[in-house]
Amino acid sequence: MEDSERKMASLPRGLALLRDPQFNKSTAFTESERETLGLLGLLPEGIDSEEAQIQRVHLQLSQKPNDLEKYIYLSQLQDTDETLFFCVLMSDPVQFLPLVYTPTVGEACLQFGHIMRRPKGLYLSIKRKGRVREILRNWPQRDVRFIVVSSGQRILGLGDLGANGMGIPIGKLALYTACAGVPPQYSLPILIDCGTNNETLLRDPLYLGLRQTRPPIAQLDEFVEEFITAVQEEFPSCCVQFEDWAGTDAIRLLARYRDRICCFNDDIQGTAAVALAGILGALRTTSGKLSDQTFLFLGAGSAAIGISGLLTEEMMLEGLPAEDARARLWLFDINGLLETTRNDLADFHKPYAHRHSPTRDFVAAIESIKPTAIIGVSTVGKAFNQRVIEAIARINRRPIIFACSNPTSHSECSAEEAYRWSEGRAVFASGSPFSPVLLNGKTFVPGQGNNIYIFPAIGLAVYATRARRVTNEMFIAAARAVAERVTPAELDAGLIYPPVSTILDTELHAAARVAEVIFARGLARVPEPKDIAQFVRAQTYKPEYHLLG
Repeated sequence: MEDSERKMASLPRGLALLRDPQFNKSTAFTESERETLGLLGLLPEGIDSEEAQIQRVHLQLSQKPNDLEKYIYLSQLQDTDETLFFCVLMSDPVQFLPLVYTPTVGEACLQFGHIMRRPKGLYLSIKRKGRVREILRNWPQRDVRFIVVSSGQRILGLGDLGANGMGIPIGKLALYTACAGVPPQYSLPILIDCGTNNETLLRDPLYLGLRQTRPPIAQLDEFVEEFITAVQEEFPSCCVQFEDWAGTDAIRLLARYRDRICCFNDDIQGTAAVALAGILGALRTTSGKLSDQTFLFLGAGSAAIGISGLLTEEMMLEGLPAEDARARLWLFDINGLLETTRNDLADFHKPYAHRHSPTRDFVAAIESIKPTAIIGVSTVGKAFNQRVIEAIARINRRPIIFACSNPTSHSECSAEEAYRWSEGRAVFASGSPFSPVLLNGKTFVPGQGNNIYIFPAIGLAVYATRARRVTNEMFIAAARAVAERVTPAELDAGLIYPPVSTILDTELHAAARVAEVIFARGLARVPEPKDIAQFVRAQTYKPEYHLLG
C-alpha cells in the first residue's frame, strides 16, 4: 500500500473528520476531498481559499464586544480547525498574541470555569494518586515532546486560581507554535490539581477543580515525583516546562529535576533570559557594560531569583568573580531590603542579602544603593510611583526601568508614567504591552519584555535536537540572540526588544544559537548538521492545508 493510501485509510471520515481539529479544513475541502472523504452534503457548496477563511475570521472577531469574547472565539477555532487557528495567529502576531496569551489570558483564567466550551489537555488530580501513568495513557498522541504543567497556584499576578490555571499551559503551548513553529501535535497541556486556597473559587458553583485546600508540601512533592516518573516512562523524549507554580515550589522543583530530566521553569529561567535580553538591548543604548551595572529588584520571588542568577552568570562570563557579581544585585520585598540582619530569608535569598542598614522605603534604597536599573517583579500595580521614577532618574542620565509584572493591571508603572516622570530619559520595558507614548514632540515605543521571545526558541531548539537537558547556558544564548535582533533605528525609538511583528524570524535566530550550545555540549540526540540554522528552520511547522483526498 502506498504511503498516501495508508494516510487516507487512517483519516477519519464525514462528521468525524469535521470534528478533528488536526485534519479539518472546514470550507476549504476541495471537490475531490469531499467526494473521497464522505463530506458531500455536510458542507455548503462554496469552497474557500485560506485567504477567504482568514477574512471571515477577521470579520467575526471584529463583531466581538471585548477581548475575552475574542479569546473564546479563537479557543473554539483551535478546537475545530487547528491549521486555520495558527494561520490566523501567525498572519498578524501583534494583533493576535495578546488575545491568546497576556494580557487576555489573565481574564480568561479568572473566568475559566464560566467560559469553558470544550476541555483541552489533561487534569491530574491528587485524588488520583497512584494512577498518573494510567491517566497519561488516555492522551491519544503517543509521541509527546512538550508538556507545560502548572499547579495553578500563582497564575500571572493573579494568585491561586486552582484548576482555572489550565488556561496558562494551553496558551503557552499555542505560543510555541505561533511564535517558533514547534509542531502542535507534539504538545500536551497539563494541570496538576491539588485543590486551591482561593475561597472565592471553592464557593463558586461553576468552579471545575478539586474542592479542597492545598495539601502539605510533602504530599505535593510526592505527587509531582509520580508525575515526573510517569512522563519519563510514557513520553521518554518529552521536555517538561513548569509554569506558574508558587515561588518556593518553583525553585525547589527546578533544583530537584533540572539535572535529572529535560525540563525548565519559564517563570525562573525564561523570565531571567528575557530580562537579560532587554538589559543587553538597553546597554546598547546607554553604552555600558553589564558588569558595571547595579540592579535593584522590587520583588524577591522566583522571577527575581532567576533573573539575578542569570545576570550573575553573564557577569562572570565578562570576567567578574561570582561574589562581586552578586554584590551588584539587590532585592527588596514586602518586608523591605534584603540585608544581612534579616532573619526571615530563605536559603536562595541569602546570596543577595548584603550589608546595609534595614529599610522598608524603596526610594531610600534607591538613593542609598544608587542602582542603574530597577526591575519590578512584585505583581504590585503602580509600585513604581512618581517618587520612585524621579529618584532613579536623578541618579542616572538614562535610567533603566523594567516593569515586568503581568497582567497590565499589575504592572509596576505604565510606559507613559516612566517616560513622563523621567523627562523622556528612561529606557523602559514592561511585561504587558503598552502603546507608543508622545512626549515633548518625540514618540517613544516601549519594549515588551515578554517571555515569548525566549521559551518558544528554547522549545524549537530542544525539539529539533531532541536535547537531553535544558541548561542556563542555553537561556543566555537565547537572550544574546534576541538582543542582537534589535536594529539601531529601533533602539533610537526606544525599543530594546525586536518588534513582535518579526517574532518568527527572531525565534528562528535564537533557536539556532541555542541549538549550537546543545550540539557543542553533547546534549543532542541527533547528529550535528553542517548548517544548524537551516536544520532548525527545516523542523518548523507551517500552518498550511495539505491535500487529503
